[in-house]
Amino acid sequence: MADRKPSDLLASAAAGDEVAFRRIIVEYHDDMRRVCSYVTRDEVVAEDAAQAAWSVAWRKIGSVRDPARLRPWLISVAVNEAKQLLRQRRRRAEIEIAADASGEPGGVDPATGVGALDLHAALDRLAPDDRALLAMRYVAGFDSTELAVATGKKPAATRQRLKRLLDRLREDLD
Repeated sequence: MADRKPSDLLASAAAGDEVAFRRIIVEYHDDMRRVCSYVTRDEVVAEDAAQAAWSVAWRKIGSVRDPARLRPWLISVAVNEAKQLLRQRRRRAEIEIAADASGEPGGVDPATGVGALDLHAALDRLAPDDRALLAMRYVAGFDSTELAVATGKKPAATRQRLKRLLDRLREDLD
């Protein structure tokens, strides 16, 4: 997107320019998939959600007027698709313990591994909406204004909800 202004690229894509839309896909797909993987807790479902989000985005990209709102809008579309896939598939997340690939004698520190499992279990107990909010904040790096755009809530309300979520996670991990 470096050689064209974001507003020009957005306007071109909204007017049906497939090349401009492909450039938007290249720019934002990984962020969308990464956030969806935290929501779904499944890489395959996350990729499916991100792919499904692009067809929605193609149809509705004309509704985005401000280029600064494109990323939050795209990620919120992907999150909605991820939650819809979860409802359709009624899947339960599985935790995989990664094998130690370090080759170091002694392997992974058990304390670190247990902490990671505890965190995964605590995240699994959260509702997909809560995991989505955490992922948009800590994976996609949204600030409170972008979170507000993505969730349709006021910035202060999203900050308060995020604080309550983090407090709940801390309690769960103690």
